[in-house]
Amino acid sequence: MKVCLTIAGLDPSGGAGIIADIKTFGAFGCFATAAVSSLTFQNTVAVSGAEHQSAATLRGQVAPILEDYEVSAVKTGMLPTREIIDETARLIGEGNLRNYVVDPVVRSTSGFDLIDHVALRALIEKLFPLSDLITPNIPEAERISGLRIDTRESVKEAARRMHAMGAKNVLIKGGHMVGDDAGKAIDFLFVGERLTMFEAERLETTATHGTGCTLSAAITANLALGKSLVDAVEAAKMFVLEAIRTAPKLGHGHSPINIR
Repeated sequence: MKVCLTIAGLDPSGGAGIIADIKTFGAFGCFATAAVSSLTFQNTVAVSGAEHQSAATLRGQVAPILEDYEVSAVKTGMLPTREIIDETARLIGEGNLRNYVVDPVVRSTSGFDLIDHVALRALIEKLFPLSDLITPNIPEAERISGLRIDTRESVKEAARRMHAMGAKNVLIKGGHMVGDDAGKAIDFLFVGERLTMFEAERLETTATHGTGCTLSAAITANLALGKSLVDAVEAAKMFVLEAIRTAPKLGHGHSPINIR
């Protein structure tokens, strides 16, 4: 059985963060391990705060896993401070971890900022060069690249800028696209300079809590299983689409999706 590791925030309402990652790893037959970067206070309606972990606490969680298991793939989600990001980079390097997916979580679905500018710069500088894939959505890609993204050409330019920042491969999730692509759910995968687009119907729903976490975790699991990057992204997209379609409609805000 392949072992996957997630380093991310804890969403106690169960829709996003490490709980979503663990469920997703299991859905693809992988064994899940996890380290908490931040304890968030949230539900489907809003995020009200967070208690971030120290570098020592993060190392205390991850080092024993790396000493005991052979980790086949790893993803990171919410990494809220420079201290946590620096320690994550050290752990990734020391463990010589492969199949590393960076989900550059910037803001919650409800609009709560999860990382400041200093930490985001550190994430770009330290983790992009170590990654096999980064998976920003449109707002995240705009903040990272400094571009307004509303056309396919602006998606390409944003990817070029992120390549220049050290990212080898970039998946820009198009769920927030406007303009000619507003009625479609198109994800843009740049493997180096080669573009592959994954198009599906856009589902009109408020069941979107945890979709980004689940997508990146599904890609991570499929990479652990030996799939190519293109095949891993395709399998993950179909998994998330079905999870949105069959969402349980829980809570009073953005419902979690159906991860199974």
